[in-house]
Amino acid sequence: MNADPGRTLDDLAESASIPDGRPIRTLSPRAVRSAAHLLGLTLREAEILALERGIIPVRYLRNFNTLDCTAQAALLRTRVALVGLGGLGGPLLEGLARLGFGIVRAADHDVFEPSNLNRQLLATGASLGLPKARAAAQRVEDVNPAVELSVRQLFVDEAGFVEFFQDADIALDALGGMASRPAALRGAALAGVPMVTASVAGWTAMAATVLPGGPGPADLFCPGGETGGLCAEDHLGCLAPAINVAVGLVLAEAVRLALGRPPQLGGPHGRMVAVDLGTMGWDRFSLG
Repeated sequence: MNADPGRTLDDLAESASIPDGRPIRTLSPRAVRSAAHLLGLTLREAEILALERGIIPVRYLRNFNTLDCTAQAALLRTRVALVGLGGLGGPLLEGLARLGFGIVRAADHDVFEPSNLNRQLLATGASLGLPKARAAAQRVEDVNPAVELSVRQLFVDEAGFVEFFQDADIALDALGGMASRPAALRGAALAGVPMVTASVAGWTAMAATVLPGGPGPADLFCPGGETGGLCAEDHLGCLAPAINVAVGLVLAEAVRLALGRPPQLGGPHGRMVAVDLGTMGWDRFSLG
């Protein structure tokens, strides 16, 4: 650092107020870039330093007061490993970026095709035939360049899940179907990382938080690790409203985990929530 951090941030900060009228100090995106340049920091590091001084980067202003400066800084320090960038993974990645999760590792081997257009956030007419990983990297850069994203066009196989989840604080399973989910569950357990997992079939969204070594939905739907045959998603399809519900559940659990709070869908015996938008029903199931 070539400049005094506190003075630099104080000079760049502007007086403002949040919608409830409380006075605050803020940093515009341009001011964050200036602070990072002057202090020799990344954008993420500059935002953390500002939050530690009670200065709110404007992009996170509407996260307050549900989150405070300490919580927002904790999200920026959190390392997330996300597997899958399709129907679930695309909006999950965008949600992580908008919330301010600071370090994200993501992977998907696939490319966009026309059948993705009904539900996949990153699928557009312009992106058809392009790798989902490439579209994801561009989207995060557009949404929140402070996020330090490492994204790979990669199929994570059974042997690769442990390495992929290693050193993450939170693992997110946004895989399609059931074929790879038991392996992902085992990989997160071996890496010692809590996993938040979700799936969608028709109008139904399901989500669960799996603590390392605990039972998960893959144990319920794929007893003994068997993944043969069609799954409910293949029969019922994937509708955007159900995906949006699943994404909200996963992101809420990810925030709780990042802040050191107990998950609402986890625990030693495992719990899963299922939301049926067809009947507007909500149920919880024990996985233990």
